[in-house]
Parts: sequence; structure tokens; C-alpha cells
Amino acid sequence: MVERPQLPPTERSNEASERLETHSTLEILELMNREDTLVATAVGAQLEAIRAAVDQIVERIRSGGRLIYLGAGTSGRMATMEAAEAPPTFGVPPGTVVGLIAGGTDAVQPAGERAEDDADGGADEVRRLDVGAGDALVGVSASGRTPFVLAAVAEARRRGALTVGVCCDDAAPLAAATDIAICPLVGPEILAGSTRLKAGTAQKLVLNMLTTAAMIRLGRVHGNLMIDVRPTNAKLRERVRRIVAEVSGASEDEVAAALDATEWSARAAILMLTRGTSADEARTASAEPPGWADD
Repeated sequence: MVERPQLPPTERSNEASERLETHSTLEILELMNREDTLVATAVGAQLEAIRAAVDQIVERIRSGGRLIYLGAGTSGRMATMEAAEAPPTFGVPPGTVVGLIAGGTDAVQPAGERAEDDADGGADEVRRLDVGAGDALVGVSASGRTPFVLAAVAEARRRGALTVGVCCDDAAPLAAATDIAICPLVGPEILAGSTRLKAGTAQKLVLNMLTTAAMIRLGRVHGNLMIDVRPTNAKLRERVRRIVAEVSGASEDEVAAALDATEWSARAAILMLTRGTSADEARTASAEPPGWADD
């Protein structure tokens, strides 16, 4: 008998979901829910690796470097989504957090899955961005075997960048190819190979941790408040009002006046109200948040 090669965890069949088509709707949902409970535990087992990545990412951003998320398919869509949320949430300058997907933005919708096999494309993206020793590149691949991601990581590492791999197989090539490997082992999906499920959830949790923890360490929040949020719509403007009022203890009219004077910068308005500074002084003082340059 010819032995079949061992499949990676993300491609194996899940015994718990055999004969899935015979299940009722509720049984399917209960099964999905049970499988999803494994994800947080798998991510929790990787906290030390995530901590190491966060600390090194913080060092690079403080020194003017970039955090670059890169992936293909579902992983690439999560990479670009995570990067897109950083400026409005944390007020970081454009280009500080970058998201790349194999095939470019046209691969977000509709899906452009064939682009993940383009190894040259991965390396080309790293060269196009002129990734260097001051940057951190996070390669995201559920299987840890995506050619686009592996080539990008290899080129980034050759250029001296910090490389982090996020995948769901600790024996995958990506785990061995990066400086720091983050490998939440979530096991097979209920639909074999459909890594938008548990693997996708695990990757999203990890990316959320990397960005959020790094920005907290960089002084981009006050307590648990987003004081650098960009108020680009009515909901966010109301959030900014609440944040300034909560931190400063000022009246509604005082908050409104401070926000008008500081062009709706929550951080600057708080400085005005708590320190008695002018709007210009507050804007200057808030340009570089505490923690950006030092611990």
C-alpha cells in the first residue's frame, strides 16, 4: 500500500463533522460553536510569542519604522483590514501600519485566490515598499505554506526586517522562516480546508493583539479610551465628546469649545482643559504622544 503524505492540520478532515449534511441546522451551529471555543485557548498558548513580537514592533515604530501585514486570500483580507483600522482608531500617521494582499486590492472582492501562488509577487511587494531593517513584516498564512507569503518573508528577512509568521501549523515552512513564529493550533475545520473558519478567527485575534497592544505601549490610548481616534463621522464625533468630557471633567460647553479650538483632537482638547494651555500649545504637545519615544 502506498502511504499518502500527511496533510497539514488546516487541510485534514475533522472527525467531529463527518456526515455534516445529515445534521440539522441547530446541530451544525452547535458544532461550529463547540469548535470555535478551541480558538481562544489555542491563541492563549501563543501569548509569549505574541508578547515578543509586540515588544519588537514597538521598538521599530518608535524609531520611525513600519508595521506591515501581508497575506493572501482570507489571510490577506484580514491583513489589509487590520492595517486599515489603525489610523482611524489610533491616529497613527499614514503608512505606519501597512496591509498587503496577494493580487492587490482587486483580490479583496471578488476573491483572487490564484495570486497566493505568486512567489515573485510577494518578493516584489517587499521591494516596492523598500522594506528595511527598521520595519516589521508580519506574514499571515493559515497553512504556513503560501508561496506569496513565504517569498515576501524571505525577502524582508534578507533586508534585515523583523519577520513574524502567523499560521496554524507549527511545523509549517513559515514557522521556520521567520524570526518569531505565532502558531495557534486550532485543528481541522468542520469543512476541511475552509480556513476562513477557526484558522481565520485565530489569525484575526492575533492581529488584533499585535496592533492593539503595540499602540497601547506607544501611548496611543488613555486608560481604555481611544484619545487619538479620528472623528470622521457623527458616531465618532460623539465618542470624542464623551472621551474628552470623561477625562477632563469639563462641562459640555467647555468640551465643545476646546474641540473646536483644537480641530477635534481629543488629546489636544484634554490637554487644554486639564493643563490650561492654549490650543496651539496643546496641538504641539499632542503631536508626539507619551510613550512614542520612550517607555
